[in-house]
Amino acid sequence: MLGTVILAAGKSKRMGRAKLLLPWGKTSVIGHLVSLWKNLGADQIAVVCAAGDELIQAELERIGFPAEQRIVNAAPEQGMFSSIQCAARWKGWSAGLTHWVIALGDQPHLRGETLLKLIEFSAAHPENICMPRQGGHRRHPVWLPRKAFLEITSSNAAHLKAFLDRPPVAVQFCELTDAALELDIDHPEDYEEAKRLYLRES
Repeated sequence: MLGTVILAAGKSKRMGRAKLLLPWGKTSVIGHLVSLWKNLGADQIAVVCAAGDELIQAELERIGFPAEQRIVNAAPEQGMFSSIQCAARWKGWSAGLTHWVIALGDQPHLRGETLLKLIEFSAAHPENICMPRQGGHRRHPVWLPRKAFLEITSSNAAHLKAFLDRPPVAVQFCELTDAALELDIDHPEDYEEAKRLYLRES
């Protein structure tokens, strides 16, 4: 039973405009991500938004994403891990969920086939934190079993990397060759490269 956390509270300073609102196919980046995880069979999807971000709220309304599945981060300036902690502390998760995936908002170019491999890998290692490894480096997204997800609520780690450096349960790596895993959309040229990469693989 999989819960998906889509991180959408960043300010996109290096991009110069909101990454989650950029066009992607016939919708926006956030619209694509929500649709992607629905198609992958996520049992529940929640989006973490910055408090007062009216633009992302308007886009979530436009795509019909329910207000009760939006998590507000009142202090997004504290970084990505603060959004993950907001998600871990949120009381709206379905009781039956066993795992959560932390999905970055700037990876719309990841193929469904790659993510499905990671879902299957996580299902084969249900007690472990699971993440892809590509080019010798650990990548996102990250799968967390319930024990690890709940540990985040009280963690004093400075960021997700620090949390994963001293994990509460063992980490298993899924070795993949998909070059898309090493690309995040931080700058305008990354966005263009992500679109080219996605279209080339379509």
